[in-house]
Amino acid sequence: MTDSLVVRRLASREIPEAYPVIAQLRTLDRASFEQAVLRQMAAGYELIGAFEAGMLVGVIGLRPVHTLARGAFLHVDDLVVDAACRGRGIGRALMAYAQEEATARGMGTVFLDARDTAVPFYEQLGFELHQAPSMRCRVG
Repeated sequence: MTDSLVVRRLASREIPEAYPVIAQLRTLDRASFEQAVLRQMAAGYELIGAFEAGMLVGVIGLRPVHTLARGAFLHVDDLVVDAACRGRGIGRALMAYAQEEATARGMGTVFLDARDTAVPFYEQLGFELHQAPSMRCRVG
């Protein structure tokens, strides 16, 4: 990780700047991305950015959740580092931010859904595979 890395919440006006980074993970057009983020922000979703020399090089999306089964926890919805900047500790710094944020909010756990290729990265950070499978049913 570089000494000049700054990790902080993005202001609403900065959401468009996150699109080129998020688009490396999610297949949304710019307008759909911005609308989705604004809609999710109304429910507590936050975009956190990692900046090197003033350039946005990584983004993590977080949201607080409280369920009867798990209690209060922080959920990571999106984590992406610009392809040209990977391997420099940026993803690790963003995940450390998520863990610190969960602690500051009195939440003992951070949950996320991971692609198979990302599991080793999360395991290096101390995450464990959760045994309860997620299921979905499309309706309509």
